[in-house]
Amino acid sequence: MLNTNKFGNELKRLGFDFYSGVPCSFLKSLINYSINECEYIAAVNEGDAIAIASGAFLGGRKPVVLMQNSGLTNCISPLTSLNYPFQIPILGFVSLRGEPGLADEPQHELMGQITTQLLELMQIKWQFLSPDISEAMKQVEEANKWIERNQSFFFVVKKGTFESEKLKKEDRSINKNKIKIEKTSSDERPSRFNTLKIINQFKVEKTIQLATTGKTGRELYELEDSANNLYMVGSMGCVSSLGLGLAYTQKELDVIVIDGDGSLLMRMGSLATNGYYQPENMLHILLDNQTHDSTGGQNTVSHNVNMVDIAAACGYEKSYYIHNLHELEMGIQEWKKTKGLTFFYLNIAKGSKQNLGRPKITPSEVKTRLQGFIK
Repeated sequence: MLNTNKFGNELKRLGFDFYSGVPCSFLKSLINYSINECEYIAAVNEGDAIAIASGAFLGGRKPVVLMQNSGLTNCISPLTSLNYPFQIPILGFVSLRGEPGLADEPQHELMGQITTQLLELMQIKWQFLSPDISEAMKQVEEANKWIERNQSFFFVVKKGTFESEKLKKEDRSINKNKIKIEKTSSDERPSRFNTLKIINQFKVEKTIQLATTGKTGRELYELEDSANNLYMVGSMGCVSSLGLGLAYTQKELDVIVIDGDGSLLMRMGSLATNGYYQPENMLHILLDNQTHDSTGGQNTVSHNVNMVDIAAACGYEKSYYIHNLHELEMGIQEWKKTKGLTFFYLNIAKGSKQNLGRPKITPSEVKTRLQGFIK
């Protein structure tokens, strides 16, 4: 078995000191180490953990993600459509529940058979983590070389690999909403493009804008391509988790997350994680047109959801219903002065700018450019 503290310290020596993940009994000792000795963000699902870690990477950290192999399926979207095209490397540890030949719960049987096949299908380098400390140290060195080439690397961890590591007492804070403003008048319903114009005018030297998947990113690109913009592709629902990781690791920057209703509904648990970890330099703006605009205009169910209440209940310091572009402009101006994790909800019109193009810069170029801006 591996001495967990010694193994963790080797990871830390190589710069891996930021963790996110979802618990697994096979990995509990490494999780305990990461909570005790490093920065750890507990995600509500494994896909969010990948996005949080990716944001931390953009912020200059070398992140580690921990998960059970059943959760690997939850990561397929961000691993293939965020990390792969943007060339954002992740060091992953995934348990091997349902290992062939060993007794386990029935829900792990199939996943145990296909875990390594999934990694190979996603073109992710992987190895079984050795329980021998000297061999494991060599494996970590090799994994680090792949990370430095912008390629993810995963260790598959069998039962009994890590020696016990006791969890020190965790602090548990309760973050409550301080200001909530609900709907008080009719909605102006501006176009997305005109709304983005208002948001974009506040993009000053220390501001980063993350635009969600689909036409939001495309319209922002057409409005003004800039080194401090990131246009999500794929990985739907992950933009605020990406923002959390970035804001958490780059506290001197303002991180503005521009989200959509279909996107946020897909991974609404991210609001709870954001609300708990409270990056005060993050503004989360939801543009809701009650439509999957990029895929033919099918309705979402956002008309039946009070997002302002949900964000407030999840611990966002401020949660505002924005009725028009004037309120949006005033709200961003105020947030720039006062900060605090803030949620803006704005109803916008359906449809998008005519003859809308696509970014002519590749995702990996966007990433490299953004990293240069941050440095």
